[in-house]
Amino acid sequence: MSDVALKRPGFEAGADAPAPFEANSIYEMLREDIIEGRLAANERLVVSALAARYGASTNPVREALQQLRGEGFVVIVPNRGARVRAIDEDFLRDTNEIEMLIEPYFTRWFVGVATDEDVARLKALQADIEANNFVDLARHSELDTEFHRLVYEGHYNQRAFDLWLKHREILNAITRRFPMALGRRAAVIREHRALISALRAQDADAAAAIVANHVAGSGRHMIEQMRAARARGAQP
Repeated sequence: MSDVALKRPGFEAGADAPAPFEANSIYEMLREDIIEGRLAANERLVVSALAARYGASTNPVREALQQLRGEGFVVIVPNRGARVRAIDEDFLRDTNEIEMLIEPYFTRWFVGVATDEDVARLKALQADIEANNFVDLARHSELDTEFHRLVYEGHYNQRAFDLWLKHREILNAITRRFPMALGRRAAVIREHRALISALRAQDADAAAAIVANHVAGSGRHMIEQMRAARARGAQP
């Protein structure tokens, strides 16, 4: 694909330019366009063209590119500019492996500080997850994130928490493109229940192991779904 020169879909040539967006909105739209493939892997990202695409000035575009570079969506090479990084199996693997390091660490800590009220809140969230029963996948994603956030957000290392949350947002955005297999749905329910039981028993080793397995299973499932989608796309 050629360098970015087109307006965002829905913006016709000659139409009135949309109002400028804040840098965070530019970041969200640019990230979405990369994840959805509207900006192809290795496509060159020209600041002026992106500003025209999103109806913005160049400064928020530069800020968004730097943020996306930090998250691995964009590669910036000195004197050669920015390009889109492929959202492929390697990207998913790398992001998921970071979560596999962070989440058991948070969970082991949480076992030592969790209260009866915390466990009750987790049980209530799990009840909502099961009541939704994956019918509304966007709602499931919100509830699932809140479930894990309750375990992690009180940790003293807020840099690590912010990193987890950002990676969680990235993975949620990517997985919206793929269905969740029935087997993975059952595993999520089973693993959440097991985690709650380990927390009630104050078993830090078991809780950390459950979360490590939970994150690893999610990563494997995402990669499998990406491979299946690629195979379907290759079929005549």
